Formats: sequence, C-alpha cells, structure tokens
Amino acid sequence: MKQKFAVQLYTLRNECEQDFPGVLRELKQMGWAGVELAGLHSYSAEEIAEVLQETGLQTAGMHVSFLRLSSELESVLSEARRLNTTTLICPSVPHELRNEEGYQQFRNQLNDIAKDIQPDGFTLSFHNHAFEFETNVNGMNALEYILEPSADNAVLAEVDVYWVKHAGQDPAAFIRPYSHRMPTMHVKDMSNDERRTYAEIGTGVINFDPILIWGEQNGVAWYVVEQDVCQGNPMDCVKLSLTNLHRIAERLAANI
Repeated sequence: MKQKFAVQLYTLRNECEQDFPGVLRELKQMGWAGVELAGLHSYSAEEIAEVLQETGLQTAGMHVSFLRLSSELESVLSEARRLNTTTLICPSVPHELRNEEGYQQFRNQLNDIAKDIQPDGFTLSFHNHAFEFETNVNGMNALEYILEPSADNAVLAEVDVYWVKHAGQDPAAFIRPYSHRMPTMHVKDMSNDERRTYAEIGTGVINFDPILIWGEQNGVAWYVVEQDVCQGNPMDCVKLSLTNLHRIAERLAANI
C-alpha cells in the first residue's frame, strides 16, 4: 500500500510557487510515491516532467478546472501525456452551476468530455466538497447524482473522505457504491474539536482502517493526501500524514 500514497500539491501551493522542483525533490526524500498536480506554477510540463523522472515520483493524476476541461482539452491532454498520467480530475463545480438544473448540465458536460477522451486511454473523475450534499437531483444528493455508478455515466469518483464526514455522512459507507470506479481517493483527517477543520492523517476523528481496506479491495490506485489549510509548516504536516499512513498500512497488511 505504501507505493500508493501521494500528496495533492494544492496543499503545498505556496512552497511550489517558491521552488517547485525543490518541493518535488523533498517529497521524494520524505518517502512519497507520487504527487497529484494542481497547476504548474509557471513551469512548463516538460520542466516538471524532467524533475519527476529524476526523482522517480509518479503522477497520481491532475486536477484540471471545469473551464479548462471545457475550453482547452487538447492542451490538457498534451500536458497529461508529458507528465505521464491518464487520470484527470475536475476539482469542483462552478458556483453558477450549484443548483438542480446546473448539476444536470455539469454531469452531461463531464460525460461528454469523459467519453471524448476514453479512446485515448484517459479517465475523468470528480472531486467533491460538502456543498454537493445540499442539493437534490433526481431523488439523490448532487454528489451521488454526479457519481452515479451506472453504465451510461463515464464520470469516475475521487471521493474526499473529509468532506463526506463534514457533511455528516460515514465515509466508509459512502464510498461502497464506487467499487472499481475510483482510481484516486482523497484522504485527510478532521480535527477532534468544534472547528472540525483539516488535520493531519491519524490526528483526528476519521477512522481510516475500513476506508483503506475497502480501497485495496476495490481498485483504488492512489490515496492522495490533501490538507487545504495547515496550522503549521505544510511540509511538516504532510510528513506527519505520511508517517501515520505508513503506520496504518503496516498494521493493516495482515488484513488485506
């Protein structure tokens, strides 16, 4: 399982702005197997691909805005090829589409894109927050609607377990319908206080044992740590998350 732990670089956006290649080298030394990209911080795809190759870090996927997916898909695919990934993830829903009609349009457009890129070997997933639970579409909440595991829905899941918990749901139960429809999963913990804010893995209230066991049995290729806001130094935060994930993986090895 340890070869499946990646960090979402949005967590380290400020550090990447300062020295993106340096961050990648430090993450590899820290023990990460991969990174999930969220922009290139004014570097070219070729420059970052070179550092990834040098370090041996793998690309766990790329977060690409709905606007970019809709308006410059060929450029996105070219970038993904250079960065050696076939996993594209739409990170959020534009504000103006966060209503019943908008979600229907959103799912339709994501499906069009997903089906367009399938012949080239690419997949398109959707990454959630908590607000999708607030709107119902076709008798289900908007997140379940977007990710509906049906034959005619080409949109795959990148479930963020923190946001599922934040919305009052049980993450281990929520992910079950997405067997072999979730190439990547976002893992982050929730602080054990009234703030219910972002926390390093293993320091909060989320039980990752059933989540990781399910992932190993149901086709998850990457467990991606994202911490939107860090209370301390973000590099220290991701190091603690990785240390605790390795500990959990070692403990669970006998059960998988």
